[in-house]
Amino acid sequence: MIWKSMLVAGLVAVATGTAAADERVDLIIAGGSVFDGAAGEGRLANVAVRGDRIVRIGDTSDLNAVRTIDASGLIVAPGFIDPHTHAGSDLGAQDRDRRAMLHQITQGVTTIVIGNDGDGPIEIRRRLEGYESAGVGVNVAGFVGFGSVREAVVGEDDRAPSRSELDRMRSLVAQAMCEGALGLSTGLYYAPQSFAETDEVIALAREAGARGGLYESHIRSEGAGNIDALREALRIGREADAPVHIAHIKALGREASGRAEEMIALIEAERAAGRRVTADQYPWTASGTRVGNALIPRWTQDGGDEAMRRRLSDPRLRDRLHGEIASRIRGRGGAETLLILTGHYRGLTLEQAAERAELAPEELARRIAADGDARLASFNMSEAEIGAFMVLPWVVTSSDGTVGHPRRVGSFARKFQRYVREQNVISVGEFVHRGAGLTADILGLAGRGYLREGYYADIAVFDAEAFAARADYVNPEELSTGMRFVVVNGVVALADGAPTEALAGEAIFKQPTEGTCG
Repeated sequence: MIWKSMLVAGLVAVATGTAAADERVDLIIAGGSVFDGAAGEGRLANVAVRGDRIVRIGDTSDLNAVRTIDASGLIVAPGFIDPHTHAGSDLGAQDRDRRAMLHQITQGVTTIVIGNDGDGPIEIRRRLEGYESAGVGVNVAGFVGFGSVREAVVGEDDRAPSRSELDRMRSLVAQAMCEGALGLSTGLYYAPQSFAETDEVIALAREAGARGGLYESHIRSEGAGNIDALREALRIGREADAPVHIAHIKALGREASGRAEEMIALIEAERAAGRRVTADQYPWTASGTRVGNALIPRWTQDGGDEAMRRRLSDPRLRDRLHGEIASRIRGRGGAETLLILTGHYRGLTLEQAAERAELAPEELARRIAADGDARLASFNMSEAEIGAFMVLPWVVTSSDGTVGHPRRVGSFARKFQRYVREQNVISVGEFVHRGAGLTADILGLAGRGYLREGYYADIAVFDAEAFAARADYVNPEELSTGMRFVVVNGVVALADGAPTEALAGEAIFKQPTEGTCG
């Protein structure tokens, strides 16, 4: 297989040496094919760990280890970094097993990011330190969320902030950046963030950029309006003087199909002009959100959920709602492409559920949103466009993990299985780089993402023949296979494929630009 030749090419045998053991370390991972996170080829080497740090990569014959892991025939990589999750409920759970984050650990993910789509906490230090104090299985960094800030100051109404409100929002973003946020995240597709004009977003993004942070965005439209939405995100980055990161990049639905090339050209032009623009991507043909987010028009959400439910129940608005919901269903590919993931109609397409309920699809969607909503998978992306984004050197791996969608538990494993091993879209080295090293570089995570001496000992050891996702849309919580050992901050979290009792994750805070915080 081509992917095997990529794996073995350039492997360098490690010298065995005969020096007497005269130095003690906690762990040696011996004999594996080490891919250090820099996109290059692998080499046979040992990795030695003392405390929470890597102390040597290469010949370890003079070292005496408390524990040795035989990694012969396995890939040794830096722990993967998931830059887009919705893991707050797991991290904050009373249930220790949920906080262990095994759906991430069994994929080799050792660091995750929260606060995406504009939902990041304002008091980010208190939130992340709370997770670490309770004990979590992975490291956690986070964004401050535009949505959280706007709701705290403006509320959920469709209106512009006053000058004093805008100043207050800017102050909250600056405060979060000084507490260690990675940057400002937005979800301009979602109400009430969708009510904001571009200049308002620029004003807040400027506070993040001034302190060395990213502007990370679920852009205003990933479907029919995606080109204009992408242009808006790039403009925000330029005028805020902040690097731009596009969340889960895609061309979604019938009206956006075929636009990947134009999106790529826009970003490449921006990068050629010297501006930092990157993106992440999950390797699935179905996106995931709620029925209300996907199919219900934004004007209904002016004022919040209660106001939305009143409008959805108003018979005077029924015809207007039916027309707009039907248009949104068509734009996403039709009711037959929309799979309901939770609730009474779980496992049925919207078309099937509507037939069962003896209702038009738009009427059933209205009722579901009005009665508490349900999660939805939209099968609306092409393999060709997924591959077009994946091969780009500025696109990294993410999960965008949400309940009911297999991307939550299988994105990294599926990417290796399908796009490295089976289809040879990217090499092993590229997979590791775009799952660890490049992601750390984009986010500014010092000491993470690479296997280097002095770096944190976040390490994934896996069987290249067996690493695969088991989760699918029918069984979305099935854990992935093939990950043999995972080390988080020097502590073994997965041993011979089985979880240990370790909760070794730490809170990670980004250092703001010097002189920008009092």
